Amino acid sequence: MVDQKTSVTRASAWFALVVLFLINMVNFFDRLIIGAVGEPIRREFELSDASLGLLSAAFTLLYAFVGIPFGRLADRIPRKNILAAGVFVWSLLTFASGFARNFWQIFLLRLGVGVGEASCAPAATSLISDLFPEEKRARAMSIFMLGLPVGIALSFWVSGTVAQTYGWRAAFFVAGVPGILLAAAAMFIREPARGAAAPQAEPIEKIERPFRKILSSRTMIWLILSGAIHNFSLYALSSFMTPYLMRHHGLEIRDAAIIAMLVNGVFTLPGLLLGGIAGDLAAKWRPNGGLLVVAAATLLSVPLFLAGIMAESGNTSLFLWAMGGAFALMYFYYSITYATIARIVEPQLRGTAMAVYFMAMYLLGGALGPYVVGAVSDHFTQKAATAAGVFETTSAALEPFRGTGLQSAMYIVPVLCVALAAVMLLAWQSRSSDSTK
Repeated sequence: MVDQKTSVTRASAWFALVVLFLINMVNFFDRLIIGAVGEPIRREFELSDASLGLLSAAFTLLYAFVGIPFGRLADRIPRKNILAAGVFVWSLLTFASGFARNFWQIFLLRLGVGVGEASCAPAATSLISDLFPEEKRARAMSIFMLGLPVGIALSFWVSGTVAQTYGWRAAFFVAGVPGILLAAAAMFIREPARGAAAPQAEPIEKIERPFRKILSSRTMIWLILSGAIHNFSLYALSSFMTPYLMRHHGLEIRDAAIIAMLVNGVFTLPGLLLGGIAGDLAAKWRPNGGLLVVAAATLLSVPLFLAGIMAESGNTSLFLWAMGGAFALMYFYYSITYATIARIVEPQLRGTAMAVYFMAMYLLGGALGPYVVGAVSDHFTQKAATAAGVFETTSAALEPFRGTGLQSAMYIVPVLCVALAAVMLLAWQSRSSDSTK
C-alpha cells in the first residue's frame, strides 16, 4: 500500500513543476516579444539596429542587478510568494508596453518587466532542487526549462500573427493577460523545506559571506562565464531573427515569425529534453560528465550556424534546418548547467548562486548580445551603403542595406560558440579537480 504522505508529496512536487513550467513559459513569451515585433517598432520609431538591440536587451539591465536581492530572498522567505508577485508585476508592465508612444517609453516599461522577471529563475530553481532528488533533478530542470522554447515559440507565433493583423501594440496586450492567472496558481504551491531532497537530512546552517563562498569554486566561475557567452549568442540571434528573415529573405512579419518560432521553439525542444537525459546519464559515468556533453554539442553547432547565416536570399529551408539544428544543440546547455550548479552549491545558497549566475548571464550576455550585434549591423550597413555609392545616413537611405549589414554581424555567434566549448571544457576540468579535494 502506498504511503499517503509520499503520494501527496509526489503529487505536490509535480503540481509545482507544472506551474513553474507555465510561469517560465510566460516569462520567455513576454521576454522575446520585442524579437517578434521589433521590425515594425523600429520602422515606426525610425530606430537604428543598435537602438533595436538595446530595446531587446532593456529588461536585462535591471534584471541582472535585481536578481541578486531576489536570490537572497529566495533563500529566506517562501519562494511561491516571490513568484506570484513577480509574474503579476511583469505581466501588467508587458500589457502597458502596448501604450508606448516613443522609444523611451517602451524602454522604461521593459526595464520594469525585467524587475518582475528577475524573481522567476532563482526562486523556481531553488524550489525544484528541494522538490526532486539529485538523480532526477536534471530531468525536472529540463521540464521547467521547456518553458523557454515553448514560451519563445508561442511569442513569435502569436505575436507575429497578431502584429500582422492588428499591429504590434495589440501583441503586447495579448501577452500581458496569462500571467495574472498564473500569479494566483503560484500561491497553491506547497513550499518544501530547504534541502528536503538532499540524500542525507542534515541541519541547515547559516553560511557567512555567501557570495565569497559561491565564488570560491573555480567550476562556478567558469559556469558563470559560460552563461554570459551562451546568452550573448542566443539572445542576439533571437532578437534579430525576425528582422533578418524580413530583410535578407524578404518575408512578411507573420511568415518570418513562424520560421523564428520553429527555430527557437520546436527545434529546441528535443535538444532541451535530450540534454536533461544525457546529463543524468553522463553523471552516472562521472559527476561532471554532463559538462563534456555540453562542450561537444556546442562545437557541433558551429558549422550549422555558419550554414544558416550563409544561406542565400530566399533559401529559407536551409536557414530553417541549419539554424534549428544549431539551436537544438545549444539547448543541451540549460538543464545540464543548472543541475551542475545545484550539485556544487549548498542547498541554502542555491537561490543566491543562481542570482549571481544570472546577473553575469544577462548583464554580460543578454544585454550586450543584442546591442553589440545591432551596433555591428549598423556599421556594416553603413559600409555596404558607402560601397554602393550611397553616402546619406537617413533611415530611408540605409534601409536597402540593412539585410547585408545584419548578416555580417551574425558571424559573431559561431566564433563565440567555439569559445563557449572551450569554457565548458575548463569547467569540466576544474570540476574534476574540485571533486578530488
